[in-house]
Amino acid sequence: MSVLIFIDSSEGHVKKASLEAMSYGSAIAKQLNTTAEGVILGSVGDDLTALGKYGVKKIHQINNDSLNHFDAQVYANVIAQVAESSGAKVIVFSNNVDGKAVAPRLSARLKAALVSGASSLPDTSKGFVVKKSVFSGKAFAHISLNTDIKVIALNPNAYKVEAGEGTAEIVAANANIPSSKIKNTAVNKASGEVPLTEAEIVVSGGRGLKGPENWGIVENLAHSLHAALACSRPVADAHWRPHNEHVGQTGIAIAPNLYIAIGISGAIQHLAGVNRSKTIVVINKDPEAPFFKAADYGIVGDAFEVVPKLTAAIKKLKN
Repeated sequence: MSVLIFIDSSEGHVKKASLEAMSYGSAIAKQLNTTAEGVILGSVGDDLTALGKYGVKKIHQINNDSLNHFDAQVYANVIAQVAESSGAKVIVFSNNVDGKAVAPRLSARLKAALVSGASSLPDTSKGFVVKKSVFSGKAFAHISLNTDIKVIALNPNAYKVEAGEGTAEIVAANANIPSSKIKNTAVNKASGEVPLTEAEIVVSGGRGLKGPENWGIVENLAHSLHAALACSRPVADAHWRPHNEHVGQTGIAIAPNLYIAIGISGAIQHLAGVNRSKTIVVINKDPEAPFFKAADYGIVGDAFEVVPKLTAAIKKLKN
C-alpha cells in the first residue's frame, strides 16, 4: 500500500502545483502510516532526486519521448499500470488542466472514487472523508470515499508546499504505452514573463482601462511585481488582450497568493474564477463596484492615477 502522486511537468520542468500535490500526498501517507511515491512521465531536466524533500521516497519515471506530448487517455493508462504495480491505494493529482483531464479517466479505469477540487487533508478518523469546494467556491462539501482505491485532485494553492530534507529514489518503471489517438499538427505557446496558472501574483485589467492603448500601466505594475498578466472576459472578447489571459468562470480559474484587479467591476462570473486567491486587491473608481465586497483591500480611485503611483512606490521599495 502506498500513496502515489502524479508529478506534472512542462517543457522538462516540474510544475509548482506538483510540489503542492507532493506535500499533500506525503501528509496523507503519514496519516495512513504508509509511504509516498511519485510518478512522472516523459523527459524531465530537473533533478528528480531532490523532490524527496517534499516527502516522496520513490519516483517511478517512464522516460519515453512519446509521453512528452500530453494525451489524457495515454497518461491515464500508464499511471494505472504504475498504480497497480506499486500497490497504490490513494492517488493524488493537482486539480489543474492536466489533472482534470487524467484523474476522472484513471478513476473510471481503476473503479476508484474521485474527489476533484479537494481543499484540505482527508479526515481519516471515521473512514475517508475529503473536503472540497462547490458552487464556484461559495460552499464546501464533505465527500466520503468508500472504494478500495481513492483518487484525489487537489485545488492549486489549497495546500502549503512543505519542504524538508531527504532524497528520492528514481526507478525506471515498465509500462505498455498505447499509441496516441491524437495527432499534434501545431503548437502555439502563450508568451509571458510568468505562466498564469503558476503565478504567485497576478495583475488583471478590465474595461475600466478604456482601451488596449492604456495597458502599459498594467504591464508596468505586473513587471515590477514579477507577476502574470490577466484580464476580464469583456477585454478578451474586445480583443484588447489575448484569450489565454482571460480569467474567470468561462476562462482560466486561478488561485494566486495575490490578485490585483484594476478597473474590473467584479461580475459573479469573474469572481468564480479568482475567489480562491489568498489576497484580493481591487482598484476601481466606482465605490459601488461589486468587487469591493470580495476584496481584502480596496482603493477607490482613478486607475490612471493610482496604478502609476503604486508602481513607482513598489520600485522605490525594491531599490
